[in-house]
Amino acid sequence: MKVFIVGASGLVGSNCMLHFAAKGWEVKGSYFSYPTQGTVFYNTLEPQHPENFDIKAWQPDVLVHCGALTHVDYCEEHVDESYQKTVQSTINIINIAKQCGAKLVYISTDYVFDGKEGPYTEEAALNPLSVYARHKLAAEQLALAEVSNTLVLRVTNIYGHEERGKNFVSRIIQQCQEGQKLILKLPYDQFASPTNAMDIARAMYVLLRDAKSGIYHIGSTDYMNRVALALRVLHYFPNAAYDLIPLSTAELNQPAARPLLGGFVTAKFSKEYPDFLFSNIDDFLKQ
Repeated sequence: MKVFIVGASGLVGSNCMLHFAAKGWEVKGSYFSYPTQGTVFYNTLEPQHPENFDIKAWQPDVLVHCGALTHVDYCEEHVDESYQKTVQSTINIINIAKQCGAKLVYISTDYVFDGKEGPYTEEAALNPLSVYARHKLAAEQLALAEVSNTLVLRVTNIYGHEERGKNFVSRIIQQCQEGQKLILKLPYDQFASPTNAMDIARAMYVLLRDAKSGIYHIGSTDYMNRVALALRVLHYFPNAAYDLIPLSTAELNQPAARPLLGGFVTAKFSKEYPDFLFSNIDDFLKQ
């Protein structure tokens, strides 16, 4: 299997590169603004950019699209940029997938739901609340409509090993290790399923191996709010100095609306892969 990963310098993409290569697949991945070892340059908004890696010449069997603008509040106030980096970039990747005859994998989110009745199954009613969420849903639907065997993985609250350590869990760990005092103002009313990026890579591998398509919800056995997640991490750093201030989402007064009861019911995936064991936040922290 030849797999090209768009956005391989990020959290999900980098873990996919590692896992697929370890399984013996031929893998290449791209970066845009932040090069990492083994990645090649590709600008999804300029398919004709002279420095772009020639995906079509490489002829991948699978294109995994991990790239998007994920800063939810920034998207709310920069609508066109959000559209370009999430929807238009996906349109461009769809075109390449068609030209290569490649299967497409699109990484989506629980933000396609309104958070009133979560955690969610794949069949739940869609109702995105923010610019980011509407653009993610639009890109997801385009991928499914335009490439017949598209695989969509909806994921949320991703953590794990990555070079830049940008994710919520890694930032807390780094600050604790550096002896910094943490000031954490966190919502107590936003619930989701924190998921290790390597588990997403492992799940994607078996789904691709078995030629699956359609939508799958991928999430850990954990279901918690941000306060509980932070406290779970801090439990492993008993000497850490921190102020933890629980706030309601309304009190945070963020530009973009959030789904409060998010996260997933993963019954579809679990029925098809009953022996697949997801890790949890404690497993990650014990490493």
